[in-house]
Amino acid sequence: MDILQEVYNALDADDYIKEQALGRIKYYEYPATGDVDNPYIVIDPIDPPTPADFADNNWTKLDYLLQIDVWSRDRKLTDQIADKVRDIMWKQFGFPQTAGPKEYADGVFRDARRYRGTLYREDFDSL
Repeated sequence: MDILQEVYNALDADDYIKEQALGRIKYYEYPATGDVDNPYIVIDPIDPPTPADFADNNWTKLDYLLQIDVWSRDRKLTDQIADKVRDIMWKQFGFPQTAGPKEYADGVFRDARRYRGTLYREDFDSL
């Protein structure tokens, strides 16, 4: 499973996120502070997927740890977008928010939240 693409698709499908960050949802690509004129969302895996939940000597799920950053020059807008991302991660994937830093530098607010959860492996039905 390409979890980065799955998360991207879920964020891109949301009207509010699309309105705020159209064309600025990325993987791994962090914007330079001077380039943040509009909100950016960056999806970044913290760890590689790890086998989890074993049955009959087979692993049945993968454990994911992702960080999703929201960058903008408006503190309240940054929080609103990050809250919407949190809601999507829970409703679409069942991944709760775990932790992450909030920062402010050079006029840019950054809310970086981490999400951890497990999903069944793609070939689960053929085990």
